[in-house]
Amino acid sequence: MPATPLRILVILPMYGGSLPIGRYCAAALRSLGHTTRLFEAPMLYPAFTGLKGLGLTPAQTAPLENSFFQVVSQAIWAQVQSLEPHLVLALAQAPVSRSLLQRLRRAGVRTVMWFVEDHKVFSYWRSYAPLYDAFAVIQKEPFLSELARVNQPRALYLPLAALPEFHKPLKLSLAEQKEYGSDIAFLGAGYPNRRLAFRPLAGRDFKIWGSDWEGESLLSGNIQRQGARVNEEESVKVYNAARVNLNLHSSLQGGDLVSHGDFVNPRTFELAAMGAFQLVDQRALLGELFAPDELATFTSMSEFYARIDYFLAHPEERAAYAERARARTLRDHTYELRMTALLDYLEAELGPWPHRDEAVRDAPPELDPSLQEELAQLTRKLGLGPHASFEDMLARLREQSGPLSELETSLLFLDEWRNQYLKK
Repeated sequence: MPATPLRILVILPMYGGSLPIGRYCAAALRSLGHTTRLFEAPMLYPAFTGLKGLGLTPAQTAPLENSFFQVVSQAIWAQVQSLEPHLVLALAQAPVSRSLLQRLRRAGVRTVMWFVEDHKVFSYWRSYAPLYDAFAVIQKEPFLSELARVNQPRALYLPLAALPEFHKPLKLSLAEQKEYGSDIAFLGAGYPNRRLAFRPLAGRDFKIWGSDWEGESLLSGNIQRQGARVNEEESVKVYNAARVNLNLHSSLQGGDLVSHGDFVNPRTFELAAMGAFQLVDQRALLGELFAPDELATFTSMSEFYARIDYFLAHPEERAAYAERARARTLRDHTYELRMTALLDYLEAELGPWPHRDEAVRDAPPELDPSLQEELAQLTRKLGLGPHASFEDMLARLREQSGPLSELETSLLFLDEWRNQYLKK
């Protein structure tokens, strides 16, 4: 771990599966004592999608989208100037341009992406990976070697994880158990392999939650809320309420229903942290993360259907698996552990974190030392860098709730006095 707390900017994607992961990373970094801010790209998503709704031709829309992403880059840069971070952490599909990455490198700000995607499906990493100081991934070979070939030698295998304070066992009310509970449940998108795999379960006590199930007529009676999205808070209730949670990794190919892939999805760790029983398809990297008696697995569809029936009939075995998986996850697979590993890796590869003068050193020398220290503490509390402007401090103060300290009251009063008398 770094010897002193860092300032870290986490850049979220505008949408997608890595969006909640970015929030979990930020929560874990704060728990580790680091000043952490989020770039809330999802707030900009309606404007981006609105461009496509203008009825323009693709040739007209393309330059507008390019201009939009230039504005996003400027917004990220403004947050960088405000926070003066030691590190910018971008999640997969975060709207970070090549020019912004080059600008961050020139400014001496370290950058890393956690690419929580399948490198075979999303190939944009090839042009962006070399511009980051390091690249964290959820797959091993051949991805690590391919990164080296595109001039990114600092690649770290970093599996996904759970956030125990959020992904936890819940005691549901009778009404919640009735709404969310079922013998069998699945929460996720309707990929082709899942549609085919789940059709033999139609008509059973089987609830499907999540989006992208349009046109699936055979399972229409199982799909909840007409395929509406389920937020992260509700997902915890869904997982806790089901007797058997299905965890079939996605595949774009309908022919091979069990994809036999390598990386392990976030659902695996989240279900385990909740103490919720899951039936998961065997993955190449799963054995490094969980023991055979911690997760119930399957390798074929015949085994999949047989094990659903077996575990529904053996609740004591479900409970034993769930208990062991939860203990393993809390010990080895939390976001705090992943963020610690990431920061340690960056320090080992890039050297000690660059020293940045604290606000106390840049305060006017005529200020009393105790007041200098108070100002330094306030800038850290507000999530600002040591060279933040007076206007940045005031803007952040006005966003706060709760009682004000004597210093905070004085600063706001000073600004009011300045506005009334000095600007006349």
